[in-house]
Amino acid sequence: MADTPALGAGSRKAVEVQVLFPAPKYIMYQFLLILILAIAVTTIYSLVRGIGWVPTRQKDIARFLKLADIKVGQKVYDLGCGDARLVIAAAKQGAQATGLEVSILPFISAYLRKIFSRSKAKIKFRDFWLVDLKEADVVYFFLIPHIYKRLKNKLEKELRPGTKVITYVWPVEGWQATVVDKAGGNKAMYLYIR
Repeated sequence: MADTPALGAGSRKAVEVQVLFPAPKYIMYQFLLILILAIAVTTIYSLVRGIGWVPTRQKDIARFLKLADIKVGQKVYDLGCGDARLVIAAAKQGAQATGLEVSILPFISAYLRKIFSRSKAKIKFRDFWLVDLKEADVVYFFLIPHIYKRLKNKLEKELRPGTKVITYVWPVEGWQATVVDKAGGNKAMYLYIR
């Protein structure tokens, strides 16, 4: 009977330890909840900022590269880079390519694609509205057209003369495209030179 209080005290200690260190399944649930919240918040944020993810088709990457006519060392920015296929292709051409993404799932996909392709491209979890693009030689975007007016103002303020701007599907209102590529009945790709 003398052992009974010791067992009771030991049980209390076990309970105290369990409270301090929750069971692994609760940690997993907490992690999943945080992950779901992060995905939801970044997805909503990206949609509000006008950057819902719809990837540029793989077959249109070659069209982009032809229009961009990238020279080694040029700085290329993809605003809302999604899975980074375009950024990686630009880096393979010798560009200092940077993809900017604010939605967590496309960002993770882009970062993994960059790692597995051993690309020198930079993938940044950043809102492009907050990035100064004055060093850009080429800027590419495939975004929701209702933000184009605001984006046009940003680009006109920040880009140097001669910077190439390439848009996919929708034109920038008020700008005259140097080239409109609809080759083979594909979706339009617009090249502007600022």
